[in-house]
Amino acid sequence: MKPERNKNSVYEGFEQGPIRPPSEAYSLLIRVTRNCPWNRCAFCPVYKRSQFSVRPVDHVIKDIDTVHKYVTALLDLTDQAKRKGRSEIDTGSLNIMPEERQAFSAAYHWMECGMKSIFIQDANSLIIKPSELIEILCHLKNCFPWTERITSYARSHTVARISDSDLSGIRAAGLNRIHIGLESGSDKVLELVKKGVSKETQIKAGQKAKKAGFELSEYVMPGLGGAGLSREHAMETADALNRINPDFIRLRTLAIPASIGLYDEYKAGRFEKCTDLMMAKEILLFIENLNGITSMIKSDHILNLFEDVEGKFPQDKEKITGVLRSFLDMPRERQIKYQIGRRLGIFSRLSDMKDPKRLESAENMCIRLGITPDNVDKTVDELMQRFV
Repeated sequence: MKPERNKNSVYEGFEQGPIRPPSEAYSLLIRVTRNCPWNRCAFCPVYKRSQFSVRPVDHVIKDIDTVHKYVTALLDLTDQAKRKGRSEIDTGSLNIMPEERQAFSAAYHWMECGMKSIFIQDANSLIIKPSELIEILCHLKNCFPWTERITSYARSHTVARISDSDLSGIRAAGLNRIHIGLESGSDKVLELVKKGVSKETQIKAGQKAKKAGFELSEYVMPGLGGAGLSREHAMETADALNRINPDFIRLRTLAIPASIGLYDEYKAGRFEKCTDLMMAKEILLFIENLNGITSMIKSDHILNLFEDVEGKFPQDKEKITGVLRSFLDMPRERQIKYQIGRRLGIFSRLSDMKDPKRLESAENMCIRLGITPDNVDKTVDELMQRFV
């Protein structure tokens, strides 16, 4: 999709988009584009029925300047409070205009979080002209020179088309981490979910990002191929990542809410969703086939069954596969307790089952909900809808 630019549009105040990666929870969010230029992925519920557009650069600069104004004021108030021996600052003296309240809130939150990182929104901000992105990045660095990290989402299709010199220029201007939704390395799976990109383009984009010096996060979606393509999904995704060697591989388990395109296929019986057991076997196969990389595996999302399936390659590979094998070797009754306990927030990792109180709580919930081997997967699906 060609970016829509409305240079004559009126600035209506500071903006923030709807999402950011979990790892950017403490970041200042600066919105450069609105929504997603592709917006057809069958697994994604975000941005649907929303028009993609590029915000005018002067509007983004105005956002940055407004945040800078309030960060400066808040730092001054903090210094005053410290000199008076107070732990809390009094913001009553600030003349916050109604149209700037969101910018003030963003500045306050960012200051409380240490002001170390900035995240560029929305779904694919590298689609704008490199010169415009560089202008925005330079202004951010001028306003907030202490910032340690500036990050953005990007589509492989977009990164693959940017010249190496432009990517290097963007990196030199201050963008130092890119999050790319690889999702799968299987062309069959990518076509199934309307990802709009091929395996080879995914690899090309990842390699170009690494060559330009970006810290690269690639997202993988366990279960995306369903039961029918589970093995291919695991094997082809591992192969793609072996060729990219990203800094981070982040797991995001598939969920199927009614708001995504894949839901109709699922309800019609044309897409067989993987159960937790299938998912665990798929992830194990995927991890086993990651070789020759130095990536960090992260399982930092509530939809994932295991938070402890993470570590640094190659040294933590056996530890990670050990977690999965331990779960798969459990008696079915114990697996079910962990499944329900995890989805209810009782457990975060497999080792939590060693806590007698947590285990008892999970057992009681299984009894209360009437959980059996026949209905556990349906119950898990229902519980996961809370987090989508």
